[in-house]
Amino acid sequence: EVQMAISGGGSVQPGGSLRLTCTTSSFAMKWEDMGWVRQAPGKKLEWISTISAISGSGSAIYYADSVKERFTILRHNGKNELYLQMNNLKTEDTAMYYCAKDCSRTNCVTRGQGTQVTVSS
Repeated sequence: EVQMAISGGGSVQPGGSLRLTCTTSSFAMKWEDMGWVRQAPGKKLEWISTISAISGSGSAIYYADSVKERFTILRHNGKNELYLQMNNLKTEDTAMYYCAKDCSRTNCVTRGQGTQVTVSS
């Protein structure tokens, strides 16, 4: 079983920021296509972002239109950590967020632990 722990969720007002951190000791993230997905109550799982495994030309990064220019995916290879910096949060960003691997430009297959993010005034 792949284990990925996540921290940094919580409650914030609209316009606020949160940073999610994903860690694992099961594998080296830099060699995997990592990403983030989320699921709001009563809605389907939504892909948010992917950062590809390291290659000769670096890593490619992709975002869903719903979070583009507000969210940033980052990876610290030395710490083996994955981050999701979320700025200008909106109420519609309220969801359970998951760190994931085996990600493409539109989807992730393997989810880890989730954390709740609630955006409300």
